[in-house]
Amino acid sequence: MNDIKSLCVYCGSSIQVDEDFKDAAHKMGKILAENNIRLVYGGGKAGLMGIIADSVMKHGGEVTGIIPSHIADREIQHTALTELHVVETMHVRKQMMVDHSDAFLVLPGGIGTLDETCEIITWRQLGIHDMPIIICNLKDYWTSFLSMVDHIVDEGFMREDDKKTFITVDKIDDVLPALKDAPNEKFDPSSKWI
Repeated sequence: MNDIKSLCVYCGSSIQVDEDFKDAAHKMGKILAENNIRLVYGGGKAGLMGIIADSVMKHGGEVTGIIPSHIADREIQHTALTELHVVETMHVRKQMMVDHSDAFLVLPGGIGTLDETCEIITWRQLGIHDMPIIICNLKDYWTSFLSMVDHIVDEGFMREDDKKTFITVDKIDDVLPALKDAPNEKFDPSSKWI
């Protein structure tokens, strides 16, 4: 069983999204606060990012935001967090988010969320980390992505076993149980291409 003290959440910054996604972000924030799990996220105040951070703070939890200066300069950083780190580049931001986290959760989001999702799965596949990754497929949001992963496996560009680098759940209520029971063995990168 995993002892998760901090959870990195990747999610969108758009507010023009389905209300169910907003409700899910709010609920996830409440769950994190109630379970004393620190939120680590991209530091923004818009969209699902802002909703989950606000929810954690509202319910007495702690939030670490990490945002690049070129985004912070546009005044979209969240200024009411437990801590906010303004860093120089997106690369530094992504590494710092990993360094501050015990596990990862993917909620609905845009191209940036997709980028972070692919990167964190790749890093696990390469043995760079052994932390659990959960994709919350709310309202089938990530079904096309998951089908693409199946296609990649079918075409021989990824092994079937590599799909074990992440777990998929369909509801917010399933996230913490999945995190606690997720396997945390380190993948052997030497077998990646066999």
